[in-house]
Amino acid sequence: MPGSKTSRADAGKKIHNLREQINHHNYLYYVLDKPEIPDAEYDRLFRELQALEQQFPDLVTVESPTQRVGARPLSEFAKVRHSIPMLSLSNVFEDNELAEFHRRVTDRLDTDSIRYTAEPKLDGLAISILYEDGVLVRAATRGDGETGEDVSHNVRTIETVPLKLQGKVFPKRLEVRGEVFMPLAGFEAMNRRYREAGEKTFANPRNAAAGSLRQLDPRIAAERPLEIYFYAVGEVSTDAVLPDSHYDLLQQLRSWGLRICPEVRQVDGYPGCLEYYRDILKRRDTLPYEIDGVVYKVDSRQQQQELGFISRAPRWATAHKFPAQEEMTVLEAIDVQVGRTGAITPVARLQPVFVGGVTVTNATLHNRDEIERLDVRVGDTVVIRRAGDVIPEVLSVVTSKRKKGARKFKFPAHCPVCDSEIVYERDGVVARCSGGLYCDAQRIQSIIHFASRKAMDIEGLGDKLVEQLVDKELIHDISDIFVLNKDDVAALDRMADKSAENLLNAITRASATTLNRFLFSLGIPLVGEATALALAKHFGNLDELMKAGEEPLLEVPDVGPIVAESIHAFFHQQHNQEVIRRLQERGVHWPDVEVKSAEQLPLAGKTFVVTGTLSSMSRSEAKQALLDLGAKVAGSVSKKTDYVVVGADPGSKATKAEELGVAILDENQFLKMIGSVA
Repeated sequence: MPGSKTSRADAGKKIHNLREQINHHNYLYYVLDKPEIPDAEYDRLFRELQALEQQFPDLVTVESPTQRVGARPLSEFAKVRHSIPMLSLSNVFEDNELAEFHRRVTDRLDTDSIRYTAEPKLDGLAISILYEDGVLVRAATRGDGETGEDVSHNVRTIETVPLKLQGKVFPKRLEVRGEVFMPLAGFEAMNRRYREAGEKTFANPRNAAAGSLRQLDPRIAAERPLEIYFYAVGEVSTDAVLPDSHYDLLQQLRSWGLRICPEVRQVDGYPGCLEYYRDILKRRDTLPYEIDGVVYKVDSRQQQQELGFISRAPRWATAHKFPAQEEMTVLEAIDVQVGRTGAITPVARLQPVFVGGVTVTNATLHNRDEIERLDVRVGDTVVIRRAGDVIPEVLSVVTSKRKKGARKFKFPAHCPVCDSEIVYERDGVVARCSGGLYCDAQRIQSIIHFASRKAMDIEGLGDKLVEQLVDKELIHDISDIFVLNKDDVAALDRMADKSAENLLNAITRASATTLNRFLFSLGIPLVGEATALALAKHFGNLDELMKAGEEPLLEVPDVGPIVAESIHAFFHQQHNQEVIRRLQERGVHWPDVEVKSAEQLPLAGKTFVVTGTLSSMSRSEAKQALLDLGAKVAGSVSKKTDYVVVGADPGSKATKAEELGVAILDENQFLKMIGSVA
C-alpha cells in the first residue's frame, strides 16, 4: 500500500502500471475466459489502485477501472444521432424462406458459393459504443435507428465492457455495436432477491436488461448482472485497416478486449446455415442466455457493400427466428396439485395453444403469491411462455380482455388428496400438505426418506423396491414396513428368499433407533438432522415434543417461527399421530434423551465453520460432534464466527477467516478441543 511519502511522479507510474495490469486481467477473464491470477490477487491490485487514486485524486481518469460507477444520477437522457444508422434485420421463419434469402444473395452477386458468419440472435438491447484513442467516450441505445439515448453512465458499470481497449494499435475513432443482455442465472438470482425483499420483479431477462440501461442512477445498473457481446462496427476513422471477412473482424474486436459470442461460426451456403440453425435450436435451452433465433451475415464485407440495403434493412443479413415461445390463450380452470414432498402447486388448465413447438394445455402458476401478483382469474386471456423442457408458465394476464364478473381465485385451506391442513413456509410463499405420513401423494417419497441412511437406515430398502411395495399395496404408510411378510417380499421382482430375509433382518435392526434419527425420518418439513437433534435434546422424549405448542418450540436453538409452525402443524394432524402410534406398536423404539440446558453444553454459544478434508473423520461427523457439544455450525465465515476448522485443501473460507481475524484450528487442535470438553 502507498505511504504518505509516495511522490506524485512515482504514484503516476504505479497507477499506470496497475491500470494496465487490471485491464489485462479483465481481458483474460471476460474475453478469453482464461484467468491467470486468483480473485484475491485481482482484488489486491484493485484496492491498491483505489488507494493511490484516493491519495492523488488529480490523477484519476475516466478510463480507470475504478471509475465504472462514478457518475451522478442524470435528470434526463441526452439524445445521440448515429452517424451510421443502426438498421433492423429482415426475418425468416421457415426453411424455404431461408433458401429464398440465399437465392437472392447468390443471384445479386452472380455466384453459387457464399460464405456466411452465423451467430445466435441475443434477446437483449442493441447498443453503440464509441472509443476515441482506445478510450470509451460514449454509449447510446439503438432508439429508432437514427437517434438513440446516451446511456454512457450505465454502460460504464458493465464489467465486460472495456473502458480502454487492449493493445497499442487500434483506430483513432472506433464505434462498435453489440447486445447488452442479462444471463439467465443472474436474472433468476436478481429476481429471487427482489421477491425476498418484497420488491417488483422483472418478467424476463430482456426487460431487465433494457430497464437497467434506462436508469438515471448508474448505481442501480451497477447492481444488476449485465453483460455484452459485440457483433459489428459502425463509424470507423480513416486510419483503420480492417479485415474483409466479417468473422475475422470479430476476432480483431476480440483482440482489442471486446467480447464476442463464443458460438460465432463461419458456414457455407444454405446447407451450412440450416445446419447451424438446427444445432443452436437443439442447444438453445443449455445456453446461459436467452436467444430468439440466429443471424446470418454474408462474410465478405466487400460483398456486403455490393449487396447494399433495402428500406431499413441490409440485403446481406437476415435473422432466422425460432418458433414462438410466448402465445395467448384462455385459462379455463385452476387446479391444485400435491407433489411428492407435499408441496402444493396451482396449475392453470388452458385452451390448447401451440407454443415453442408443442401444444400446451397446462401451465404452472407457481404458488399463491404468484396468483395474487398476476391477479389471474378463471376465464382470463393469458400469455403463456414455454422454454424447451421447462414447464410452461403463465407470464401475464391480458386484463383488457377480462370478462365482467370474473372472480378472484381462493387458495384451498386443506389438501385436495388427504384433506390435511395446508401450511405455509418461508414467509407464506410455499404451501405444503401437513399430512406427510398419510397423504397418498407423498407416500413413496416419505417411505424412501424414512428408510434412508441418515434416517432409519434400512439397508436394502431402496427406491425401486419401495415403488414395488407400494404398487403391490404391501405398504400404505411407513408403519407397514415393520409388518412385511417374507413370502410377499420374496415374490417381488429381483427378490428371492435370501434377499427378502436380509431385508427383514435390516428392518428389525432399524427398529431400535434414536429419538433424533426417528424425528428426522418422519420428514417434517424444514426439520433436518441438526434440528431433529436439537429437538431431541430439548424435549428428551417424543410425547413432550408432540404436545408442545409453538411457543415452547421457539425455545429450541435455531428453531424460528416458520419452523415451529411447521413442526406444530405436523404433529397436530391426527393422521400423522396415528402413523406414529402404529410405528411404536410395531416395535420401533428408542431411549429417552437426557435433557440438558444449552448453557450446560461446553460449546454452547460458539459458532464453527468446517472447511477442507479431515483425515480422522468426515466433515458431517465433525459437524455432528460440534452439534453434540452445543456449538452452532455455519456454512460461511463471518465476523460472528468463533472458530474455523481447517483440513486439507480448505479453499476460500480459510482465507476469509484470516482476513476477518477469526481463530483457525487445524485438525489436531480441533480434536484436542472436542476431546477436552466432551
